[in-house]
Amino acid sequence: MGVFDNPFVVFVTALVTQWVAAYAGDTIRRKVRPFKQGERNDFDILRAASLTLLGLIIGFSFSMAVSRYDQRKNLEETEANAIGTEYLRADLLPAADAAHVRDLLRKYTAERISFYLANNEREIGTISADIQSLQADLWNTVAHVAAAQQTPIVALAVSGMNDVLNSQGYTQAAWWNRIPIAAWAMMGLIAVSCNLLLGYGEHRTNTFLLILPIIVSISFFLIADIDSPRGGVIRVMPHNLIAQQQIIKLP
Repeated sequence: MGVFDNPFVVFVTALVTQWVAAYAGDTIRRKVRPFKQGERNDFDILRAASLTLLGLIIGFSFSMAVSRYDQRKNLEETEANAIGTEYLRADLLPAADAAHVRDLLRKYTAERISFYLANNEREIGTISADIQSLQADLWNTVAHVAAAQQTPIVALAVSGMNDVLNSQGYTQAAWWNRIPIAAWAMMGLIAVSCNLLLGYGEHRTNTFLLILPIIVSISFFLIADIDSPRGGVIRVMPHNLIAQQQIIKLP
């Protein structure tokens, strides 16, 4: 997503762009095309409609960001529960395999916590590689037991491991599910247009030209912050995974 991963960059970019548009509109009215007789009422209707549309799109985008944030938070809880369930179901495996699975699950939980807390792209790449390696080891272990002992009891352990692996995939998909760039482009274009209209219609003081850009930029900052899994101030913290780590750690 590039620039949208950093809400502070979104805020500054939106603020500067809207200020420029507002003052450009003011300059057009004063030096290029002033209002003609009878145009003011029609212009006020157009400006009000544009601002209403901008508010609706910002509200819609905020709702999209919040729903994605809630999804990431719920999936973190699901992932922690899946790990805890499989840790208990490891008792259904032979003793040596059960001990190996539990050890792998401890390491896997630590890596998943690191995934949520990481910021550096290189670090994230290393963590992802370690997670894939641990997933392969976990699956190979239970698959080996299932091949040797095809019983309903062992099938429960295999099913639990499948849930662990699937929950990570669902989490990754949720982190990739962001507000589309087209939605950002639409919001930005309408915001610039509204500020252009605001500047064109302003006839009292330029102070009013500062208010709308600030308000809209704060809204953009909040949307980008909630929508960004790693770059924002508001982030999904792995509280459930950390709690699960405390439960399954060695005594």
